[in-house]
Amino acid sequence: MTSRFDKSRLPSRHVSVGPERAPHRSYYYAMGLTEDDIAKPFVAVASAGNDSAPCNITLDAQADVARAGVIAGGGMPRRFNTITVTDGIAMGHQGMKSSLVSREVIADSVELSVRGHCYDALVGFAGCDKSLPGMMMAMLRLNVPSIFVYGGSILPGRFEGRDVTVVDVFEVVGKYAAGACPLAEVLALEKVACPGAGACGGQYTANTMACVAEAIGLSLPNSNMVPAPYAGRDDIAHAAGVQVMELIATDLRPRAICTRAAFENAARVVAATGGSTNAALHLPAMASEAGIAFDLHDVAAIFKSTPYLADLKPGGRYVARDMYDAGGVYMVMKTLMSGGLLDGDCLTVTGRTLAENIDRVTWNPDQKVIYPVERPITPTGGVVGLTGSLAPDGAIVKVAGMHRLQFEGPARVFDREEDAFAAVEARAIREGEVVVIRYEGPKGGPGMREMLSTTAALYGLGMGEKVALVTDGRFSGGTRGFCVGHVGPEAADGGPIALVVDGDRVRIDAEAGTIDLLVDDAVLAERRAAWTPPVNDYQAGALWRYARTVGPASGGAVTHPGARAERHVYADI
Repeated sequence: MTSRFDKSRLPSRHVSVGPERAPHRSYYYAMGLTEDDIAKPFVAVASAGNDSAPCNITLDAQADVARAGVIAGGGMPRRFNTITVTDGIAMGHQGMKSSLVSREVIADSVELSVRGHCYDALVGFAGCDKSLPGMMMAMLRLNVPSIFVYGGSILPGRFEGRDVTVVDVFEVVGKYAAGACPLAEVLALEKVACPGAGACGGQYTANTMACVAEAIGLSLPNSNMVPAPYAGRDDIAHAAGVQVMELIATDLRPRAICTRAAFENAARVVAATGGSTNAALHLPAMASEAGIAFDLHDVAAIFKSTPYLADLKPGGRYVARDMYDAGGVYMVMKTLMSGGLLDGDCLTVTGRTLAENIDRVTWNPDQKVIYPVERPITPTGGVVGLTGSLAPDGAIVKVAGMHRLQFEGPARVFDREEDAFAAVEARAIREGEVVVIRYEGPKGGPGMREMLSTTAALYGLGMGEKVALVTDGRFSGGTRGFCVGHVGPEAADGGPIALVVDGDRVRIDAEAGTIDLLVDDAVLAERRAAWTPPVNDYQAGALWRYARTVGPASGGAVTHPGARAERHVYADI
């Protein structure tokens, strides 16, 4: 098997070939490897598995199955773990400031482990929101042959005869605060909403980025929607281990797969599935790792021209398990392709093009989750980009399932999420108001917190589309209602959102793609002259370091220049 691979051209030669590498080989012998084993390509098997949340608890076992696949394909697996910060548990308190930062730590830690040990390829396993883009960012940064494997979605819980997810639990908190249900309902729902292993079950951030991984070509076809508890996940993990060896043999690398056209395909799938607004943060960050200019405005333009096709929560009726039963991501792409909305020439980790993979899929006319492209749920995507005087650098709103696409009202301003949430719990927010939460951007937070606790509580109060919420922070993929995030420039950089005061009128038009602060320029100039940036509480540690390196949300909130500035690619050492 090893004759298929030219070790003299692989990174692992630096730790395994030649007399001068005898000390290095002694470590491998200590771990039980043989001379033949050391002569094989070394494949990193990176897992974000841990005990922090159900989305991560099956990843290590799946990674171990992938190791067997690597061995079957003629390679030598080298497994290691990286961190996750799980949003559902970090939500609604200061811990959420760590969430987006963890994306960079995941990418950095995978990069450093692969670089330090000179691994030749990468199979990466992730299950919770930021670990998916973080793992794929590392693949694109390193540019070694790579396959991404999602740990799979949780199965839906059942409550009073209906499918439920964790978002129902967040929303019942607001319902209870409104006096619309007894505490017993909250306690009963929380015990059944999450019945086992897997990531949150709607088209929230984890499942959205799992769809991206298939659409962009880094995952095996129709692999990521298989729910976490299903035995088929082991077959997928093993197949990924085998296939990564084929990628080494043919030298098919992530940057050859993830072209500009592939990023456009991925953005279309996000829009067509009513996916998380976080994709507009993660796709630009991934593109930066590949040296591709692809920012929030590029993503928004694609969203605007893409029909909304998959009736998935939070805006729709179904969960990820239902999309798997309906045919998975490739069923969505099958109908997008028939409408001329995908570039089928993009390569995938199968070694075939996207079109060739899609040709193997038969359209299922009996399923009810995915609509045909000629009969969409709505003619434009479930996510919309906005620009205007309140957000010159752009903002984003998820409109899937919404009935109201225009909103104008007086601002109600908060300088941190906790204060806004307290006002919601106290039922102090009035119908028609535009709740503004600022200094929660990438730099100002620091960390660009999600606001699911606040938005879900509003929905539970019955105020979901009776108020709007605008922030330079971001939202969970589970957020619904008139919620505008990623407003840029952020308040910490002196963006217009920093100048809003209570009572200012804000106008949002998700059809026209605009968001405007209806205040005279002269008044804003006076306010700007008096404005000084506040100092946050994080003046040491990882969050301090992050705040000093992070860029704007419109570019993906990245912390380094990306491939456009690199002078060599790791894979070519």
